[in-house]
Amino acid sequence: MPHPSQQIVLEAVFGLPLSEMGFDVPAHRVPVSAPVGDAEEMGRRTFVAETAALAATALVPAGTGPRIGAGDLVRLRARLDALYRTDHSRGSVPALAEARRIEHDVTRALGTASYTARVGHALQTMLAELHGHRAWYGYDGGRLAEGRAACVEALAAAQLVGDPLLQVSVLETLTLLSLRSDRTWEAASAVENAYRLARQAGAGHTVHLVIALRDANVATHAGDLSGARRALSRAVSRQGRTDTDTEVPDWARFAGLFEVDYATADMYVRAKQPERAVPFLRAAVSGISGDLRRNSASYRVRLAGVLLAAGEAEEACAEMTTALDACGGISSPRLLNKVSGFGCAVARVDSAAARECGDRIRETVRGGIA
Repeated sequence: MPHPSQQIVLEAVFGLPLSEMGFDVPAHRVPVSAPVGDAEEMGRRTFVAETAALAATALVPAGTGPRIGAGDLVRLRARLDALYRTDHSRGSVPALAEARRIEHDVTRALGTASYTARVGHALQTMLAELHGHRAWYGYDGGRLAEGRAACVEALAAAQLVGDPLLQVSVLETLTLLSLRSDRTWEAASAVENAYRLARQAGAGHTVHLVIALRDANVATHAGDLSGARRALSRAVSRQGRTDTDTEVPDWARFAGLFEVDYATADMYVRAKQPERAVPFLRAAVSGISGDLRRNSASYRVRLAGVLLAAGEAEEACAEMTTALDACGGISSPRLLNKVSGFGCAVARVDSAAARECGDRIRETVRGGIA
């Protein structure tokens, strides 16, 4: 049996009476009600013990389902972290299906299970992350209204659990959704708030790198090429110091120098200088991690399109063929739309390579890539 003073601590930490933790508790150690004004020392001691147990019990919802503990959190966290790998390797469609299953399990646990306050906080944090995932899947799938709605849920949930970096991750996705919806002012506001939250949280260079890249996206979309150059300069500065980060959130791990090259290429495309964008896209394609299969294929499709715009049709078709070879097993509506867009553009080119590439694209689009 634990010492009486340890009993109070154990009951407060685990939110259960000592008798329910597997100990054989004698009757005199079971907390009972006693008047607060009882002058007897034992009465005061009993009241203190019972108050601690009641306070801890109040943190445990009176659910009818099973008790959720640390082991359950580990298993849920592993499934949640695996969503990044699924999205990067197989695309957002299978990732969304799994995210919905995890969200169902987490929501059911929050509503029906019993758990301590610490476990409940972890479950709510996971739910906020899942809303953030769904926001990204809405962007990737072209379901902008769904993505924006998920952003609102994710921001609210992240605020409730008091996680500023989680809010930054949602604002990063909201920036992309806002730009796709031609709401440039909203995207700029999202970036501004992301910078503020990152500073308050003492975020590392990788997080600031992601925000700077979104800042460049906003400026490029608005045609502010000077602003885009400034944001890219900040991104390069931050990228050069990412190796000093002691901790990087999962959602920011994708960022690297290849993202800076890709954003720089976007700036030159916006300036109608595709030939200047080509070397940056080549660098992005060669520099991206092999684990990021979806982005790697997307970068190649983008390179093919810019090569075509620069008048290099033969090379563009060859690059697209390589991209299509890399698309196998990836289910991403945004990637499929990029492939279709190239197909429309290459149809205007009169060459054997262009016709062959067009045929291959039509087969790919009919098969949905995956």
